[in-house]
This record gives sequence, C-alpha cells and structure tokens, in this order.
Amino acid sequence: MMDLIVGMAIFTVAIMPLTFSFIRERQMLRIEYSRAVAVEIVDGEMEILAGGEWRNFPDGPQIYTVHAQAAACLPPGHFQLTKTGKHLRLEWKSDKPRGIGTVIREITVK
Repeated sequence: MMDLIVGMAIFTVAIMPLTFSFIRERQMLRIEYSRAVAVEIVDGEMEILAGGEWRNFPDGPQIYTVHAQAAACLPPGHFQLTKTGKHLRLEWKSDKPRGIGTVIREITVK
C-alpha cells in the first residue's frame, strides 16, 4: 500500500507542471487567435478605405464600425479611424489593459 501512495505522489508531482503548461499554452493560443482575427479585419477594412471609401469620413479620430462577423470573436475593444488629409490610420484597441495589444495599419492614399 505504501508503494502505491509513493507512486501516486511521484505521478502527481510529475503531472502538475504539465497541467499548468497546458493551461498557459491554451491562453496563449487564444490570444494569438484573437490577434490574427484583429489583423485580418484591420487589413481588410484598410483595403476598403484605400479603395475610395476614405472620402466619406471627416478628418480627425472617430470610431469605425466594421461589418465583419469575425469581430464577434474579438475580446472587448473598438476600432478607431484617424484621418489626417490623405493619411489614414486604422487601429483596433482592446478595452482591457492586458489584452492582445493594439493592431495598427497606416497608409497614405494617392
């Protein structure tokens, strides 16, 4: 019986780091997935803006509404468009301080 208890203790000590490793890796995969979704949405919207849609917006910063259904997969945050003449900056910002970070794309249209 003592051998079984010692064996279970060794097994538990060996498995605990693996458990924490799997949990952390799952969190990192979720963060990277969300970041990839944000990058794809920002890139796609920037292409639409560069195609001529930018003319419909006034100069200055403003909240930008996206119609991509994939935006529902993102953590709480918002898209912001800043237009200064022909220079456009589209970014997604997380509302949480520890999120996936900010995704920014900037272009100057001709």
